Amino acid sequence: LAAHARHRVEAAKAAVPPDDLRGLALRLPRGNFRFERALQQPRAALICELKKASPSKGVISEDFPYLQIAKDYEAGGADCLSCLTEPKWFLGSDAIFREIRSETALPMLRKDFTVDTYQLYEAKALGADAVLLLCALLDTETIAAYLAVCDTLGITAVAEAHDEAEIRSAVSAGARVIGVNNRNLKDFSVDFANAQALRRLIPPDKLFIAESGVQSPADVKILRGIGADAVLIGEALMRAEDRQAALAAFREAAR
Repeated sequence: LAAHARHRVEAAKAAVPPDDLRGLALRLPRGNFRFERALQQPRAALICELKKASPSKGVISEDFPYLQIAKDYEAGGADCLSCLTEPKWFLGSDAIFREIRSETALPMLRKDFTVDTYQLYEAKALGADAVLLLCALLDTETIAAYLAVCDTLGITAVAEAHDEAEIRSAVSAGARVIGVNNRNLKDFSVDFANAQALRRLIPPDKLFIAESGVQSPADVKILRGIGADAVLIGEALMRAEDRQAALAAFREAAR
């Protein structure tokens, strides 16, 4: 995963030198952390994901009408959007992100394998309000350094963890938003007990996102019950025949 991401970053640097990209990103108006502000509400916030494919499920949406999906999410009351830009396993792209960004006012998370500071400036240039930092790929010192860059740009870093050591790393690095992935990356099974066990390690002043495997409003209720500030929903909405109706049911369960 990381090796392929580094290869992509090197290709991107050849096209747009790091100093040029950094200058562009810093000239843009500083963000106002609106992604994390959208998660601060009485009910669980809903982060709705757009992805054509995933490593665990393969191709989820053959035609992938992403602009229509984004519009359905916004009309259905999504609090934030999550958009994959990783091209190999998720079949995403920066171009898709850019198009969706031009059509929606919602805060957007750029989801990719972040392995270089360059990608943080890329995210800012794309119009992202948040980026994903995988604690499995990054040590505590690197996460802290990336958080500092994100703070300079005014965008949110979501530190994603799978186990106790990764939660401790995210907290030590100073992450304000921590996501717990309920999916076991070795066998792709889903277990909400993971989020429940790790919740107690996340300080109350941090925002906690429960990610992966949410299939029904009942799942949202469970995750809300264990203290999730936000729930990320992907495949269940991508496959729904009526995305707005599905989202309405999820919103009701998030109260």
